[in-house]
Parts: sequence; C-alpha cells; structure tokens
Amino acid sequence: MKNFVEELRWRGMIQDIMPGTEDKLMEGSTAAYVGIDPTADSLHIGHMVSIMILKHFQNCGHKPIALVGGATGMIGDPSMKSQERNLLDEETLNHNVACIKAQLSKFLDFESEAANKAELVNNYDWMKNFSFLEFTRDIGKHITVNYMMAKDSVKKRLSGEARDGMSFTEFTYQLLQGYDFLYLYEHKGCTLQMGGADQWGNITTGSELIRRILGKEAFALTCPLITKADGGKFGKTEKGNIWLDPERTSPYQFYQFWLNVSDADAEKYIKIFTMLSKEEIDAAIAQHAEAPERRELQKLLAKEVTTMVHGAAEYENAVAASQMLFGNATKDALKSLDERTFLAVFDGVPTFEVPAEKFPLGIIDLLAGETQIFPSKGECRKMIQANGVSIDKEKVTDINAQIGEESFINGRYILAQKGKKNYFIIKITE
Repeated sequence: MKNFVEELRWRGMIQDIMPGTEDKLMEGSTAAYVGIDPTADSLHIGHMVSIMILKHFQNCGHKPIALVGGATGMIGDPSMKSQERNLLDEETLNHNVACIKAQLSKFLDFESEAANKAELVNNYDWMKNFSFLEFTRDIGKHITVNYMMAKDSVKKRLSGEARDGMSFTEFTYQLLQGYDFLYLYEHKGCTLQMGGADQWGNITTGSELIRRILGKEAFALTCPLITKADGGKFGKTEKGNIWLDPERTSPYQFYQFWLNVSDADAEKYIKIFTMLSKEEIDAAIAQHAEAPERRELQKLLAKEVTTMVHGAAEYENAVAASQMLFGNATKDALKSLDERTFLAVFDGVPTFEVPAEKFPLGIIDLLAGETQIFPSKGECRKMIQANGVSIDKEKVTDINAQIGEESFINGRYILAQKGKKNYFIIKITE
C-alpha cells in the first residue's frame, strides 16, 4: 500500500484529519467517498481538489466512491453559504448526474476489473423511499439538537450573518449527509469520508452517527479551500467559473487560466492539480526559479491539467491557438482552428458585420468602407504599402487585392490585423 495521507501531506492537501485515519488506511485497502453537488451539469475547477483526492486514493490502492447528492441536492447545504439555494427537480438532477459521471471518468477508473475500481452512487437511490417518520425515528433520535447547533456552519447562519436565517430544511442537511456515511459504511464498507474544509462539521456528524448506531469507528479527512496568493477567489474569472465542460469553458480558455497563474500559485497548484511526483515537481520548481520570465512552471501546470481534463489533442490545439496572438502563426494554422476556439482566442476583439453578397471586395473598400477598421481609405492605402496590414495572418501588399470566400475562416469570419497588435474580426452575415 502507498501511504495516501503522506502523499496528500507533501502536496499541501490536508486541512483536518481525524486521529487514527493514517493507521487505518495502512492496514489495507478500504473505501472512501467524496460528496459532489449536482446543481449544475458540469463540474468546475473548484471541484477538482476533491476529485484529485479521490484520484490519489485510487492510485494508492484504495476504492474511491463519488457520491452525487441527488437527494441532498434537492435541499441545499448551508455550509459557509449566506443564503439558501434554489431546489432542483428530479429530471434536472438526473441529467446533471449523467454529465458529472462522464467528467469524473476522465480522472477515475470506473470500468476496469480492478478490486478498487471507482464507483458512482446517488443518495437519491436510498433516500427516495425513506419516509419522514422513519427518518426522524431511526436517525434523528441519535443526534441531539445541541450537537447540531454547535457546528460552525449552523452557528454562522444563526448568528445574524445571513439575513434570512436558516430553514428547517437546511438544518436537517447534516443529518442527511451523516446518514449517507452510515449507509455507505454498511453497504459499501466505506470507512472514510473526505471533502473540503467547509464540510468538516457534516463529515464528523456522519462518523458520530456510525459510532452511536453501529458502535463502529469511521474516519474523516478534509482538504484546504484553495485560494489565490493575492487573496482573490480561486477558479473565478470576470466571466465566472472555469468549467470542465468544453462547451462552457473552451479548452483554450481552460489552458490560458492555468498558464496565467502567478508564480506563487503555480508552485502550489502543480502539487494539488497534477499527478507529477515530488521529484518531478521539485525539479520543475528549481528550473523555474532560474528563469521565472520563461514561465516554464505555468506551462507544465497548464499542460498536465489540460491534458488530464480535455486530452492531448485539445492541449495541442490550445498551444497552437496561443500562438495566434503572440507568435508567428500561419494562415493554415489559423484556418485549422474550430469556430469555438477561434472565437475564444479573439474574444473581445472589435467585430464588424458585412453581408456575404458584398464579396468579393477590394481590400481598401473592406477595411475603410464596409468596416471602420481604418478611418479613411488613404490611411488604409498607406498602411498596406508599409506592410502593416494582414488578412488571416498573411501580409497584404497589393492595394488592389480582392477578398473573397477563400479568406473566410469556418465559412463566416475574416481576421484583419492592423500593425502588430490590433486585431479585428469581420463576420460574414447572410
């Protein structure tokens, strides 16, 4: 057995751990679970810490269980949140669960014949027929209100930090999560629950329930909530979350997120979000320190995470796309980009629309007539003559050049460039 706790410890991935957890895991293979909120049909990088913990758990010879909270997702977890969240219907939850399993399969082995292959469970399966009377009689009587009120997540909601207080629905959440642990202990041999630091209260309620009802010992481990070195929220951009779904966050944007983290964050993230060994990471950090301006650590981080989430081909596409703005990309490379990546690379670039029927068009009429890329035809002519104009990454040297369908990218765009850094998109409309 590889020492799972030691693996997490050097990576900086342990916040709290119940005494005896490390010894229990070294006795032999066991099962552990992490709960995943199914309120969206995609995971985002905020989920990746818990997912990486499950991946390390499996890599160390243990059985990981991903619990998707189909039942608890209908209620909402009060932990560290200022208000109650919207409840989801069963059809939406089923869709979300299916999408989440597909994403988890990129990290965990669900399909092999190995004894420790991963398993996905949905707590709706064992909660849907559990009546309120049965639950309060069989489970509720074992945990006192005093015990539940002492949890930080509850105290913060009741201390006035939340304008609307806490509903009874949310108050019961820790009991429901506690029952999940009890159920998985009895039916799956699950002796450990893991999660983010904000879940410590809910997790320990589960281990306490197992102790009181079964007289058995269960364990808990949490990882730190990830922050940025500048105090900003990890995984958030101006456009919101960085999602694992390529339709929500393109592989190019995903790659760029990791490529642009600070040096301090890159040192921390490469330990948490990759499977590289300690020796490989230490060597990469030392190499980076010799020439930080080359950002080799960020490049390695972006490569490892993008390849793990989106595959090697999308990683290569993201690297090639990055050259569009900052390198000497060719017309062929530009035209090889799919529409999603093309729009992601040139997100925010000024865009003009020109009807398809107007083409072919003279270059000057296009740039200074149909669009306002140049304020006058005279200025456009001078810039062309000075080799300062490109169409689709190729210099235009002829002031009488005609631009037609052969210049259309994905059949509907033209990329114009004025000087070295000024890009413009011309969108061809029907």
